[in-house]
Amino acid sequence: MRRAAPIIAIFVVQALCAVFFVSDILSSVLGIRTTPVSWEMRELMEIGAAIGLILGVLLGGLMLRRALRDRNRAEEQLRRASAAFMDLLQERFAEWALTPSERDVALFAIKGMSTAEIAALRSTSEGTVKAQTNAIYRKAGVTGRPQLLSLFIDDLMRDDGAVRAAVSHTGDAA
Repeated sequence: MRRAAPIIAIFVVQALCAVFFVSDILSSVLGIRTTPVSWEMRELMEIGAAIGLILGVLLGGLMLRRALRDRNRAEEQLRRASAAFMDLLQERFAEWALTPSERDVALFAIKGMSTAEIAALRSTSEGTVKAQTNAIYRKAGVTGRPQLLSLFIDDLMRDDGAVRAAVSHTGDAA
């Protein structure tokens, strides 16, 4: 709600200023008689409305800049988390002594590809991919793909901060 308040304020100010200008024009066009206002007061009202519109544009620009900065920051954090995940994958693959082929198959499996899709990508038979996935599961000490993926999720979420520390360290270099 805190971030919405300035947006609402800008919207209200700009709406009031627009209503002022539009109502003035419509009353002239439609011939609606209004109580005359001194020209000094009218000039002050028009200046106030113009200033309100200008402030709305400026504040809108500042908020757009902030939103873009926040988006860029989020993208950078996502990039760092992705790099940390890839580091974790490579670390586990090395621990389990996976062959290069098994590493490829494990990566595709973690990405959610089916056995047939992996076989097509690697130009091998589905039987070969099944044998490789069984070898991966055996070396990782799991019984299937869900448990394999769970190992990585557990590593990313563990409380000792090892992965988070790696992400923070990567952020210091950037």
